[in-house]
Amino acid sequence: MAIAGRLDTNAAVDFGKAIEETLVDGVTAFTLDMADCAYVASSGLRVILNAQKKMNSLQGTMVLKNVVSDVMEVFEMTGFSDILTFE
Repeated sequence: MAIAGRLDTNAAVDFGKAIEETLVDGVTAFTLDMADCAYVASSGLRVILNAQKKMNSLQGTMVLKNVVSDVMEVFEMTGFSDILTFE
C-alpha cells in the first residue's frame, strides 16, 4: 500500500478504513510505501500504530519503505522509530 500527500486528520480516516479492509486474517506481511508522503499528523501516526498492532495480532510483519526525511524525523521524535520496521 502507498501513501501520497499528507496523512493528516482528514486523510487518516480513509487510510484507517483502507487498512482495516486490507489487514484481514491470513495476511502475513504488509508493506507501506511512504515515498510520496510529505507529512504525518498525530492521527496518521495513530493509524500506522494500529496497523502495526493488527499485524502483531496476525503474527505478521509490517515494513515502512521509502520514508522521506521530514516524516522520518516525526517517527524519531515520537519514538515510533523504535516500534516500527523501516527499509
